[in-house]
Amino acid sequence: MDEVTQAVENLKKEWSQAVSQLEESIAAIKSCGKSGKGTEEANSLPRLNGSAQDALQLLKSLQFRLDLLAQQLPTFEEVQSGQATLESWDEQYKKLRASLRNANLQAKENIRKATQEERELLLGGGEESTIRRRNLQTKAGMTSAAESITESLRRSRQMMVQEVERSASTLATFDESTSVLRKAEGEYQGHRSLLMRTRGLLSMMQRQDVLDRVILTVGFTIFSLAVLYVVSRRIGLLTLQRKLAVAIRSGSLSAEDIVAKAQPGPAAANVPAPAPPIYDEL
Repeated sequence: MDEVTQAVENLKKEWSQAVSQLEESIAAIKSCGKSGKGTEEANSLPRLNGSAQDALQLLKSLQFRLDLLAQQLPTFEEVQSGQATLESWDEQYKKLRASLRNANLQAKENIRKATQEERELLLGGGEESTIRRRNLQTKAGMTSAAESITESLRRSRQMMVQEVERSASTLATFDESTSVLRKAEGEYQGHRSLLMRTRGLLSMMQRQDVLDRVILTVGFTIFSLAVLYVVSRRIGLLTLQRKLAVAIRSGSLSAEDIVAKAQPGPAAANVPAPAPPIYDEL
């Protein structure tokens, strides 16, 4: 059985015991004053009410603890069952509180009647009345001291119950904070692995960027050299054409010479040699 489920079962047992104790206190309060001892029972009424209030406080504490545990049950059906149990406990708590209020009203009425009968008996006079008066005073003093001690113990117990409830609430808060921290740690581990992968991708992209830069630089350099080579060759041809044109215009080179130079060597042998220049001696 799951720990939370076992804790819920223990709460149900504690609830049954507390309800039984409260019902006994309510029955004692309701019968208070019926025995004819109005003064003594009037002094014991606060003690009985204190015990009943402690039981009510315990029931309220059990409701609070069940509300915390119901949300932590492992299955949805158990959560629904826990919520239904909590609602039934709330209804039962309201009924017990109303029963306690009605029992107090009944006890006050009984005590009033018993006190009235005692007063009539004491005012009747005689030795029996005197002895009864002294006994009542002695019992009243002892009962008052006992009630004072009981009230002090009840306050101490109530303070201890409040401290226990506060400690339980603090522990529940700590458990919730621990679960939140564990969840945050898991998310951090996931983000950490994602960041590591992202860092690897960024490093790869940086290396690829450097490689692309090198390739672009080399390609641009080769392209520039090719352009320079083409331009230089083009400029050389234009210069040669310009020189030939100038030579042709000046007459120092004829078109036949240009054709002869352009033809292969054997073919050039069939071309008659130019006549030697004739100089006029006169």
